[in-house]
Amino acid sequence: MPDAPKPAPKKGAKKAPSKPTSKSSKKRKRSRKESCAIYIYKVMKQVHPDTGISSKAMTVMNSFVNDIFERIAEDSIVLQQPGCVRHSPSKSVKMTQNNE
Repeated sequence: MPDAPKPAPKKGAKKAPSKPTSKSSKKRKRSRKESCAIYIYKVMKQVHPDTGISSKAMTVMNSFVNDIFERIAEDSIVLQQPGCVRHSPSKSVKMTQNNE
């Protein structure tokens, strides 16, 4: 004989938790930080295959790369503005050499 269908839950009725919730069972999402560490490591291994790098040194290198990237980005914004007549140093050196 088939089982009788279960009655529908009443409105406002609360469900019992299926699993006990604890701090260890919940998974927290890690905040992702962009880093150039893997690329720095790959380049370092190409140049010096037998050399390692500490985590503090990698932090310093990552900060250095981020700082240089920000400086280049700021310079590119300045150069994109209309009416900006900044020249690169290499062009000015070539122009002075041609004039001599």
